[in-house]
Amino acid sequence: METYIWQCPQWPRFTWDAEQLAKPLAEVRMKQGILIGRITTLGFDTELNTALDVMTDDLMNSSKIEGILLDGKSVRSSVARQLGLEREGLPPADRYVEGIVNVMVDAVKNCNEPLSAERLFEWHAALFPHGARFKVGTWREGQETMQVVSGALGREKVHFEAPPSSEVPRMMDDFMQWANNVQCIDPIIKAAIVPLWFVTIHPFSDGNGRLSRTLTDMFLTRSDGMIHRFYSMSATFCNRRSEYYDILERIQHGGMDITPWISWFLDCMEEALRHTEEVIDKVVSKAEFWENNKEIPINERQRKIINRLLDGFEGKLTTSKWAKLAKCSSDTALRDIEDLVQKGLFTKVGVGRGTYYELKR
Repeated sequence: METYIWQCPQWPRFTWDAEQLAKPLAEVRMKQGILIGRITTLGFDTELNTALDVMTDDLMNSSKIEGILLDGKSVRSSVARQLGLEREGLPPADRYVEGIVNVMVDAVKNCNEPLSAERLFEWHAALFPHGARFKVGTWREGQETMQVVSGALGREKVHFEAPPSSEVPRMMDDFMQWANNVQCIDPIIKAAIVPLWFVTIHPFSDGNGRLSRTLTDMFLTRSDGMIHRFYSMSATFCNRRSEYYDILERIQHGGMDITPWISWFLDCMEEALRHTEEVIDKVVSKAEFWENNKEIPINERQRKIINRLLDGFEGKLTTSKWAKLAKCSSDTALRDIEDLVQKGLFTKVGVGRGTYYELKR
């Protein structure tokens, strides 16, 4: 019979090699401090727009890991509303997207509030606003074994078997007591342990992976000492999805030494911090564009489309695309574009049907 980590006599007394982790932990702490220092100099509006980009990215990738593809515009719209930012050209978010955004906002804004069963139940229910074939907003129940399985029917591979549902309430009480305890442990190390412990218990019938990453955001926010997220661990996990599942499976089949998991977590965090530097560069570039061109009169349609371009518009901007995005006639679109060309904000490229326009940075 296969032994899982939760079946070890020492469970849940995790151990790790502090000496081995000292150097990567120090490097991550240094990068974290540099990033936070840079963010605090950006100004409030730029700070919020950076949070908007990162939180949107984080939510979409956390769902993508589970094979759930969200509409980026809807997610961005909901996050923007929560942050009090304009939602130019963005559609209203549906009930499902609003739910997952609310979960993240609660985890981040109220990161220092204690974890409780009621709070986790609310988060879980928000992931399934239209109901499900199982009970939502409560610990999993029943005698059926909870397994993480892949492969075609009849050729399934069992990657992990969770504790019996009868053990979940007790195990979650132990987990929450530890998570809520202010103890002498590095907050980044704690942020690494929390999602591993949670997903190993697998307390819900579904949604455990997404909630484990929500907890990652919550405890890293505590570590950052900020009120928003400025780097996305979920995006890094998604980019390294096969590694993510492999390291989880390896640790969950091993003993209580979780040094490899924490080491991998720190490596992902370093990558996430590095990526945010690129996000900040984009947000700063957008702010600088508007500052440099604040004296140039433009209408609301033009401002809307320029913002879309600054946020990362895919493809070539043509008159017909402008008309569709701005919800105006082709004649109006052409007048808007020609006006911006004359004002030196746009450049015309190509001729005839191959004509398109680029924003001057």
